Amino acid sequence: MSQESGSTERVVYDVPEAGAKLGLSRSAAYAAAAAGEIPTIRIGRLLKVPRVAFDRMLDEAGNGRPK
Repeated sequence: MSQESGSTERVVYDVPEAGAKLGLSRSAAYAAAAAGEIPTIRIGRLLKVPRVAFDRMLDEAGNGRPK
């Protein structure tokens, strides 16, 4: 996988980072992830939030469309 020189755009967020973007505390972010309210993927023991899925979730919420 190649990366453009100088590009630092991440493709995944940590759960607390995604929660902070929503104004949630760390524990609330993990609770929302466990409930399926924040999209996540598991990489080994790590729980990550794909940026594309997170952005799509926000777009759908803003447009009133269901998940």
